[in-house]
Amino acid sequence: MKAENIKTVAVIGAGMISPGVAQNFAQNGFDVWIYARRPEVLPEAVEKIRTNLTTMASRGIIATSKIEPIMKRVKTTSDLAEAAKSSQLIIECVAENLEIKQDMFQKLDQLCALDTIITSNSSVISPTQIAAKSTHRERMLGAHFWNPAHLIPCVEVIKANDTSEEAFEATYQVMKMAGKKPVKCLKDVPGFIANRLQHALWREAISIVENGIADAATVDEAIKSAFAIRLPVLGPIENADMVGLDLTLAIHNTVLKGIESRPGPSPLLEEKVKKGELGFKSGKGFQTWTPEQIKASRERLNNYLLDWLDRETKQKK
Repeated sequence: MKAENIKTVAVIGAGMISPGVAQNFAQNGFDVWIYARRPEVLPEAVEKIRTNLTTMASRGIIATSKIEPIMKRVKTTSDLAEAAKSSQLIIECVAENLEIKQDMFQKLDQLCALDTIITSNSSVISPTQIAAKSTHRERMLGAHFWNPAHLIPCVEVIKANDTSEEAFEATYQVMKMAGKKPVKCLKDVPGFIANRLQHALWREAISIVENGIADAATVDEAIKSAFAIRLPVLGPIENADMVGLDLTLAIHNTVLKGIESRPGPSPLLEEKVKKGELGFKSGKGFQTWTPEQIKASRERLNNYLLDWLDRETKQKK
């Protein structure tokens, strides 16, 4: 299957990330199926897309006149065969459980046309393992969208052990056609690219709190008011080249020996989870959160992403 032949996409699952994934393709001219085993959850997924589009229109990111044409490209079904047989690209977004995903891939493998590409949106589970029990593994790989999928541009396209070059390249290209900024992960490794980087930072951030170097709020403030400001335009590899690899080497010779290197989770993190201190879910994690603070945090993130997308849209015009 070549990217230009992909006209219809099926999103399998109607959970948290699925509406944004479906919206992204529909906004860019693809016909989209959203499948859910329980039909009663499908109207909520469709309404979420409409709400997202309405919010974007209110910010001038899209024209209000485009909402209905986009919505008409979205169909729903609780019949897996209907979604699978009608689509040239599958985005699996079911529960983050290996057995459930393997079972879904096996079903899709039997239902889809042989040239249909089947991808998993899993953020951590190996696409090689997900495809392990299927027959036509050459057309299976990872396609990890970041939440909220209609606002964050990155999609990690992960090559599984048996993925063909044709399926890998077609998936990468169709993500570009869908308005995303895909990145190629050439090896199926835990965390792929971005989560490996993100959680390396999280490990050190938690270690700083655990070792009494700074409290949680200070760690976050140090990140947000220092290097995080330049990250959107200056990644760490380019930054290393900018300051000089000789200086980077000198810094690493001093700093790396003191940076957290334990292979497992922080004991402090394990203790908090054991005590039920889960963060926003429980109102207390590394910090204490009121309902008002939780709402404000979510709104701050959403508004920031909408502002970013607004700037990107205007620059393209």
